[in-house]
Amino acid sequence: MIESTAQAPISGPELVPPMWEAFAGLLVVIALLVGLAWLIRRGTTRNAAKRRLAIEGALALGERRSLAIVTVEGRRLLLGLAPNSVSLVTELSPVPPSFDDAIARALPSEVRA
Repeated sequence: MIESTAQAPISGPELVPPMWEAFAGLLVVIALLVGLAWLIRRGTTRNAAKRRLAIEGALALGERRSLAIVTVEGRRLLLGLAPNSVSLVTELSPVPPSFDDAIARALPSEVRA
């Protein structure tokens, strides 16, 4: 009689223990989250440059009230901010040009070149 010698497959030692697999998976997820946060931040900074809205400064007055100077499309506005409202206090004069801009405008075009 021929005996069948069915043997279980021989397996060697595990090359990567399950704990290391879980750790590697966690690192991949964290790297993906960091990459996504970087992309979102990069996109918002590019959009901020395209927008023509900027907060120049703010002054807290207490009790969640403040004054803010906001530049919107070249206009400077002083706004009063409260928890339930935003009020226009006054429109301020435009920002004076920088020294370089003032010199460039004052000099004739022949001298600038």
